[in-house]
Amino acid sequence: MARWLQLPLYLGLILAQCVYVYHFYVELSDLIGAAMGNPGALQHILDAVSIEGAVKPTKLTESTIMLVVLGLIDVVMISNLLIMVIIGGYETFVSRMNLESHPDQPEWLSHVNASVLKVKLAMAIIGISSIHLLKTFINASAYDVKTLVAQTGIHLTFLLSAIAIAYCDRIMSGTQNQNSQHP
Repeated sequence: MARWLQLPLYLGLILAQCVYVYHFYVELSDLIGAAMGNPGALQHILDAVSIEGAVKPTKLTESTIMLVVLGLIDVVMISNLLIMVIIGGYETFVSRMNLESHPDQPEWLSHVNASVLKVKLAMAIIGISSIHLLKTFINASAYDVKTLVAQTGIHLTFLLSAIAIAYCDRIMSGTQNQNSQHP
């Protein structure tokens, strides 16, 4: 019964998902408004993508649009990560959802377990880190070399960690397969 203590945690993550949906809508509305010539939306977009120490753009440029779109992609990837944690975690650690015959069942849910969830989460974190690194490199002139090297090092650490997690999962699943074949 202690597993049900996790239910409020997953409900909290669903509320966080709602915040991300709202944030996405606001950013997308401002991008569309800025493209249509709305000065308030343009100002919000320019404030959102400007970096301290860099020259602040004064109009909607290709780089500005790219940074806003990368921000939207980042929100989507974090939202996907939340869904994986909410559904996968609930299914793995709290209770089965019995979605096997439901037409909207996510494909990955049919074979989810703690190991698969760890690998999927690691891959999602790498994707999110890649977006942040790309945003940094687009504005590389606004950052010092130490920051660029640190962010690249952190990204590489995430990448190596994901490879290690996937490798360990492969070793564990290989060992389990060997044990099931030789009783």
